[in-house]
Amino acid sequence: MAFNHGALDATLAAAAGDDAALLRELRAAFLESAAKQLDLLKRARCDGNWHVAAMRLKGLAASFHAEDLLQAAEIALHAAPGEPMAIREVEAVLARFNRAQNRDIRR
Repeated sequence: MAFNHGALDATLAAAAGDDAALLRELRAAFLESAAKQLDLLKRARCDGNWHVAAMRLKGLAASFHAEDLLQAAEIALHAAPGEPMAIREVEAVLARFNRAQNRDIRR
């Protein structure tokens, strides 16, 4: 999956305007929420809990126009609870978002 965080950045920038501190706060809140849903996916042992966590992750991704995360959440949504490939896909996307955020902070 090709990584494109441009739409996420554009959405966050539109919400934050010229306020760099607010932009960082919004990005951190997005990543924190996504990480929470990933944790719930990892701990889900039944179809219901897995489905709820995947749908929340998908909703978060859609709200912020994070296409890569939306695709990973869709994969999880159609996977069995605890499916390692689905979890790794979400982890990979969030790792790329975190690396991008760390690069932006150092600028």
